[in-house]
Amino acid sequence: MALQKLKKEKTLEMRKRLIGESCRLFYADNPIKITRARGQFLYDENGKQYLDCISNVQHVGHCHPSITKAAAAQMELLNTNSRFLHDNIVMYADRLAATLPEKLCVFYFVNSGSEANDLALRLAQQYTQHEDVIVLDHAYHGHLMSLIDISPYKFRKLAGQKEWVHVAPLPDIYRGKYRENHPNPGEAYADEVKSLIGEVLGKGRKISAFFAESLPSVGGQIILPQGYSSRVAKYVHSAGGVFVADEVQTGFGRVGSHFWAFQLQGDDFCPDIVTMGKPMGNGHPLACVATTVEIAGAFTSNGVEYFNTFGGNPVSCAIGLAVLDVIEAEDLRGNALRVGAHLINLLKKLQMQHQVIGDVRGVGLFVGLELVTDREQRTPATQTAALVVKRLKEEDRICASTDGPWDNVVKFKPPLCFSIEDVDLVVQCIDRILTEAEYLIKLSCS
Repeated sequence: MALQKLKKEKTLEMRKRLIGESCRLFYADNPIKITRARGQFLYDENGKQYLDCISNVQHVGHCHPSITKAAAAQMELLNTNSRFLHDNIVMYADRLAATLPEKLCVFYFVNSGSEANDLALRLAQQYTQHEDVIVLDHAYHGHLMSLIDISPYKFRKLAGQKEWVHVAPLPDIYRGKYRENHPNPGEAYADEVKSLIGEVLGKGRKISAFFAESLPSVGGQIILPQGYSSRVAKYVHSAGGVFVADEVQTGFGRVGSHFWAFQLQGDDFCPDIVTMGKPMGNGHPLACVATTVEIAGAFTSNGVEYFNTFGGNPVSCAIGLAVLDVIEAEDLRGNALRVGAHLINLLKKLQMQHQVIGDVRGVGLFVGLELVTDREQRTPATQTAALVVKRLKEEDRICASTDGPWDNVVKFKPPLCFSIEDVDLVVQCIDRILTEAEYLIKLSCS
């Protein structure tokens, strides 16, 4: 029986009635009803095409034929509990291992980034036999209770900070404590973590983990300063803890030059645990934790069996393998590098024309455009950022969104098949919107 097609108004009415109100829609005042997608394009119920700048989950492109073919073929053959022996899970783990440093060679498959981060927290605490966690300010690691506890982005709006959670400054060289003119911001921000560890130990507490996104996303598309992670890892290891790299947003070649964003920190840095999710299944729920033999052994030694009914099932792993194949066959890392560099270059040219653009930062197809009302004070231009996103959607049928503590960073994390022509269109539209906004401001002041 075919699914019934509803009018947009009926769909919206039913959603408001049946779905929890806190599950918010993009463009809540006038949401888009998407009925199909392909590549970097979305199509509404009337067939109108929208350019997608934000669906980093559909990593290699919406409804990629190779991915859907692999899913359908495996689903027709077998899908079952991952506790049965099957080739796909070990073949997929082997392919992932080839992309990671040698010591990250044990894998646990789960269904979401939140599950992966929750398991990483368990692994760290079991291995170290310590509880306390250091996280970055404004961080978000998932929606499970354990992860709300280590996500300042969430817990500051809820019950507050737990005594075992400690918040280090976000290494933001644009508006943080140490900025772009500092001689060594990576070292300076890492030393803030060192000081924090000293405070924690001084209270008689012990560190289990430093937990951070390799490129903080909710924090405002932040690029960590060079040398930061290796120094932090040294301090954390000295305190008996482990370094957890959250790659849920940034893994699988989004940065272009490397397969994993943590690799931007140099060959001398390797996390103890890596979590991955969103892009793994190109929209299919698939996530993973990679760790060392020693940490995995400690987890096993607690005597409690770990299993995940759906994590690593044959269909999920078939999809994961197909995603890896497409990344390689279509040179999507190379595309991310070329197209991302073009986007950053054009946005920096816009920065010279528009005072409202305070900073342009990014690597590969992970890019942030930070808007300010005053370049000297770096005052967040939250309303202007919201205006840009709204007008891009309504006038140009381009889907973008904002992030950062003040929602003043227009972010770009599109599917990796994004093109040079797509970039040219987006930047042209942003230029027009900012030009018109500046003209209206001048009129109102005259």
